[in-house]
Formats: sequence, structure tokens, C-alpha cells
Amino acid sequence: MIGKINQFEDVRQLKLRSAAGVTECGSSFSDVLNSRIGEEEKLHFSKHATERANQRGIDVTPSFLDDLQSAVEKARLKGAKDVVIISERGAFIVNVPNNTVVTTMSGNEMKENIFTNIDSAVLL
Repeated sequence: MIGKINQFEDVRQLKLRSAAGVTECGSSFSDVLNSRIGEEEKLHFSKHATERANQRGIDVTPSFLDDLQSAVEKARLKGAKDVVIISERGAFIVNVPNNTVVTTMSGNEMKENIFTNIDSAVLL
């Protein structure tokens, strides 16, 4: 019976902490939400785009990633949904609402390809 009382007390404490907006690690809900929102705002590469960048030897440095992020933000402000960002390193197809680079191609590959389903282009 004591075990059940302790379990009840644990559940009651969790409910009280939850009602106060505190998670198990001591962070408030708003702190957790804000950190998740910050992560969602960062540009990330899909598995496919990561594989293509590696296969094609496209070097994505932190400063270049900042440049890509800036280009995506500019496209977002103009209402773009799917954008091709063209740089001297290659082309990066980005789904703007999801902040996701969906594929990449090197400069040589751009010469022989057609970009489809793109509503905007940004030149870096």
C-alpha cells in the first residue's frame, strides 16, 4: 500500500510541476518552446542533400551556411516557397517553409540541368 501512495504522490507532484509550467529538467515550457523554435529557424540539410554534397565534394563551412541562411531569409521575405540558391560552390535547392536544403549540385552539373518546381532564385 505504501508503494501505491508513493506513486500517487509522484503523479501529484508531476501534475503540480506541469501546471506550474516546469518540466522534469527544470525548464519552463516557454524555454523549451523557444529553443525548439530557434532550431526550426536554422537551415538544415535533408539526408539526400547531405549525401549529394559529400558525393560532389561541396564544402559547406559555417560561414557559407550563414550565407545560405541569409539567402533563404531574403527569399522568405519575398514570399518564396522553393528557391534555388546559386553560388560558386554550386546550386542548393531549398524548401523555404521547412528551412531544408533538399538537394545540391556542383557548378559543372548546373550547366547541363534544368531547375523545375522553383519559384525563386538567389545568386550568392
